[in-house]
Amino acid sequence: MQYVTRLTTALAAAGALVLGTPTGAHAGAIGSTPVRTFEYSVGGVTMKVPTGCMFTHVIRGSGRKITYQNAGVDCAFVGALSSGFCNWRIDFTYADTDNRPYRTSRGKTHSECKIDPMRNNSPQTLPRYGKACAHLYVSGVRRVKQCHHITK
Repeated sequence: MQYVTRLTTALAAAGALVLGTPTGAHAGAIGSTPVRTFEYSVGGVTMKVPTGCMFTHVIRGSGRKITYQNAGVDCAFVGALSSGFCNWRIDFTYADTDNRPYRTSRGKTHSECKIDPMRNNSPQTLPRYGKACAHLYVSGVRRVKQCHHITK
């Protein structure tokens, strides 16, 4: 129930929920993408992530200046009952308007299992307009991404 409350509060505060589509980031943007069901192995044990989890990416700032950036997973219902995500990391990537990547902020790989992995990124000024994306990796495999367009 704690995860449902946290997710509901975050979405209400943001005022918008965008499923899987990039959005403009003039003053800020929030978007969530469902995490598809998948299985992976940890130490010979098969782990399953069921439906009910969302990967949310938040950006605040103006133009190319990012003052706050965060990404994480919230799970509800059956998803909240799972063992979570083991050997996970969250990366932030940046691409220009021609979709050419020019910067990656690779997160630390966390060996522990966590139902609600989350990462903040440092404030920064991007050299180009384009898009900013957050990626969730589990055991070295990208499982979901969520992007925002960075525009004038």
